[in-house]
Amino acid sequence: MASHEHGSMDISAHERTFEGFLKACAIVAVGSALILILLAFVGT
Repeated sequence: MASHEHGSMDISAHERTFEGFLKACAIVAVGSALILILLAFVGT
């Protein structure tokens, strides 16, 4: 059986992907809030 050291795996690609996912979520949240504010002012 192969030996394994906990915490030795390279997860830099995963970290970059997760950071991009969080940025996309933030952009969608801010965009949605702006659209709702705009619709509230326009009155549709």
